[in-house]
Amino acid sequence: MKTSFKVEGFKEMEAAMMDLPKAAAKGVVRRVLKKAAALIAAAMGSRAPRDKGDLAESYVVGTKLNKRQRRSSRKKSAIEVYAGTNDSGGVQTEFGNDHQAAQPHARPGWNASKFDALDLIKSEMWGEIAKTVARHQRRLAKKALR
Repeated sequence: MKTSFKVEGFKEMEAAMMDLPKAAAKGVVRRVLKKAAALIAAAMGSRAPRDKGDLAESYVVGTKLNKRQRRSSRKKSAIEVYAGTNDSGGVQTEFGNDHQAAQPHARPGWNASKFDALDLIKSEMWGEIAKTVARHQRRLAKKALR
């Protein structure tokens, strides 16, 4: 099943970030993506089965993968943020195996929160850009006074 949707306004955001240093622009995107990923991780964790120990609390957000995950992943962009479980049994619970039936919770969590996360990105990005531009201009003004 393929889903498509149209997003508007990101070209203007990109143009506004072009005035920032590369590291500052990456920081803006990383902060906003972490907020959106936290929303998704919370939705996944809230759907996790409670009889599986601490699986519900194991959903985290991060920018790094472990060694095994890095081997099987291809980096597609300069900034990537991940939401998922740090419990090795989480995959077994999600998809099942020979000894247990599948108990999907991550995919339904993603499906339930993906559009909310996109809305959060759209609304939070402008605020973060404005704060970062103002901070950058203050730094430039401070340097000019020296």
